[in-house]
Formats: sequence, structure tokens, C-alpha cells
Amino acid sequence: MKKIDPQTPIWKLTVEEFLLLTKEISAEKKYEYGLKGLAKILGCSVSKASEVKSSGLLDKAIIQNGNIIIIDKELALQLFGKKN
Repeated sequence: MKKIDPQTPIWKLTVEEFLLLTKEISAEKKYEYGLKGLAKILGCSVSKASEVKSSGLLDKAIIQNGNIIIIDKELALQLFGKKN
């Protein structure tokens, strides 16, 4: 991947360089972890997140092994949106 000098003015970037920069900047992690992570995704309390998780509504977005919970943020929001 081409390294772009941070001192380069934006108007001197090629479209390709600009797109690479915006992709890097907008890169967001895809997963959250635990009930606190689910509460963060949904913008609610941990107890409400626990209720939503227990309802089964987000089962397709949640991977759980013992006490470890991994949530696919995008899929969880899609599934939650379909219900509401």
C-alpha cells in the first residue's frame, strides 16, 4: 500500500489516495463484546441489553461460548430494526 505523506495538502491527492485515506479513517471495528458491548450498540442499560439478548431477537448476531459473548454490530442493528 502506498504511504501518503501526512503533510500533503488534500487538494494534491489523487482520487485513489483520497479514497484510501477515507477508508482508513472510517474503519470501525465490526464487533462488540459482552453485555456492556450490546448495551453500547443499542444505547440502553446493561439490564435491558440482557433482556434483549435473552429474547432471542439477536441470536443470529451473537456468538457465545460460555461467558464470552461476541456481537456483530451491523447485524445486531439490522435485526433489532426489523423488530421495531
